[in-house]
Amino acid sequence: MPTKEFKRAARIILVGAPGVGKGTQAERLMKRYPQLSAVSSGDLLREGVRNRSPLGLEAEAFIKAGNLVPDKMILKLILDKLKSNRWVSTHSSVTDAVPAEPSKSPSASFILDGFPRTASQASRLDSLIPINLVVSLITPVNIILSRIASRWVHAPSGRVYNTDFNAPKIPGKDDLTGEPLTKRADDDEETWKQRLKKFDETSQPLLEHYDRKSVLWTVKGNSSDEITPKLFQELDSRFA
Repeated sequence: MPTKEFKRAARIILVGAPGVGKGTQAERLMKRYPQLSAVSSGDLLREGVRNRSPLGLEAEAFIKAGNLVPDKMILKLILDKLKSNRWVSTHSSVTDAVPAEPSKSPSASFILDGFPRTASQASRLDSLIPINLVVSLITPVNIILSRIASRWVHAPSGRVYNTDFNAPKIPGKDDLTGEPLTKRADDDEETWKQRLKKFDETSQPLLEHYDRKSVLWTVKGNSSDEITPKLFQELDSRFA
């Protein structure tokens, strides 16, 4: 795959239903645009807990109590990451009255994963740093459900197979170990219908929020391979 250089910083969020292939698209984008990095709120949380940082310990207390980690704490984790990479001013704070001044350098480009999930979280993020592209990935529900029905995993390693487009070499066996593949406990149609319904309810206000900011772009396709070229074309025109 030929790579492309950005001419300005891209600050991207991918929004899409579970099973739509956000992870696949993020990986492909980072391969095509080497200046693009992933910033995952989930990874930052786990890293903070693992390293026993003050913020990580505070977050762990919420998790152990069965509570959601507060938005302000997630924003602080994200801001600390951006500051450590010098993608925003090192003097920025979550309590600042105005958003942080982001670096214009193309190497300060990132895909933010896991946050925001709601319009209110998006508003809080706006006060921290301006996002300049939100991609809404759309694949028909029946195709997503079909993908899930065809999905098998090697539980010990987390390797994922799909009998439709990424089948194991030997049916029912992991390619590397030869161990049996299994279905995830929550990979049943009813569970997924509920997840997709919940996503629709929370994502609509989120997308409307970014549409009002004029940074929303929507792409539709039945497969990741159909969506990727459209995504590359859009990022080329905006940032490369």
